[in-house]
Amino acid sequence: MNLDYNEGLALFSEVAGLVKSDITGTQEVVVCSPFIHLQSLVQLAKGHDKVSIGAQNAHQAESGAYTGEISAKMIKSVGAAYVILGHSERRQYFGESNELLAKKTDTALANGLKPIFCIGETLQEREANQHFDIIKSQLVEGVFHLDEASFSKLVIAYEPVWAIGTGVTASSDQAQEIHAFIRKEIAAKYNQQIADDTTILYGGSCNPKNAPELFGCPDIDGGLIGGASLKARDFVDIVKVFN
Repeated sequence: MNLDYNEGLALFSEVAGLVKSDITGTQEVVVCSPFIHLQSLVQLAKGHDKVSIGAQNAHQAESGAYTGEISAKMIKSVGAAYVILGHSERRQYFGESNELLAKKTDTALANGLKPIFCIGETLQEREANQHFDIIKSQLVEGVFHLDEASFSKLVIAYEPVWAIGTGVTASSDQAQEIHAFIRKEIAAKYNQQIADDTTILYGGSCNPKNAPELFGCPDIDGGLIGGASLKARDFVDIVKVFN
């Protein structure tokens, strides 16, 4: 929840310009903005083959008396392609459960959106050595009800909640360990091919300095970038790691 309408468009324009000039690989950049920016960003992104637009949340119902909420159909109707579901802040501040997020995932998929489904443990859970159990339950209860075709449309994002906005970053070994665990669980539920093809992002105080080490890990496919995305140069420098 940053930047007003004009500030958001200015930041996006700067990011899109830098991506066009600096990104030489096959990376895809997804910008997930506040709802007020979505329609305008979709228009600005037209003709840009590396940049897609997404929302930061969606309601679980198709429509109805949910004043102040935004449906997946509304998001899709402006041309957005992605939606973030289950971000740690949604879980923490708005009490979103795995059961609720399973419904949100179903509705997003039914409306042709690609969910970026977030999972991750708190500091208390990690210190209690519960992180693997927490991750597994978030997968099982949130998305493992999907059939193979539907699951294949997801992006998974691992967020160590204790490393978000704190300046503390999971070590590359810690991040790789969890990402490998996630991929192993996907393979056990579906098959190895689906596990290998699933994009698993790391989110947690990622910046241009630590990005090369984090993204050098075999099971980390990209980043869910928060604070660093508010600075166009920093954000694109992170993307450049994959050039």
